[in-house]
Amino acid sequence: MKKMSINDAAVYFGVSKEAIHNRVRRGSLQSLVENGVKMVLIDETKINVAKSVQPRRTVINNDRYYKLLEEQNTKLQSRVDILENETRTLRDQKELMLIQEREKIERIYKEKDEQLKNILSSISSQFMLNAPQDEIVEEETFEAEIEPEPEQASKVVSLKKYLKKKNFSSKKVKKINARFKKRVKKDERIIIVGNKYYIDTLKHDYSDIIS
Repeated sequence: MKKMSINDAAVYFGVSKEAIHNRVRRGSLQSLVENGVKMVLIDETKINVAKSVQPRRTVINNDRYYKLLEEQNTKLQSRVDILENETRTLRDQKELMLIQEREKIERIYKEKDEQLKNILSSISSQFMLNAPQDEIVEEETFEAEIEPEPEQASKVVSLKKYLKKKNFSSKKVKKINARFKKRVKKDERIIIVGNKYYIDTLKHDYSDIIS
């Protein structure tokens, strides 16, 4: 048996002095008092045996710990792969939606441009037809037989102007405007530019709306 002070025993076992006191109280270490100083009795034979066994337990515990870490790492990596795939899918869907929306907007603007061109062309044709003949043939110095003008292919006029010529009552005008507003997206006969409605009285019959 070897005698050691509390401090020396703490250093020897690699623990705190409080831990040595606890062992003494539990009876796992024997102690005695010499000259007023508490001494710890240590059986070095048992301690050496315990020390020789301890590393093996540590190795076993370390192996289990590393194995647990590897399993957790594998699970986390699998989860990361799943999240990356989901993110990639969402990004592809977003790009596809943006492309579809852009094509839709381009198609709408193209249709509006065509309608506007038709209206401008019709207005220009009406202006030329209504212009004085003297201005149109001003440069001609000979008389010629004037052939009858061909029938107009279209006659686009604003709904407001058309209704004004018909001398409808304000109440009836409101009803007709409401009908146009209700049908504007479904009826191909109705031309809309901005917030104004136009009709082509030569191409279409509007008696079912204007009556």
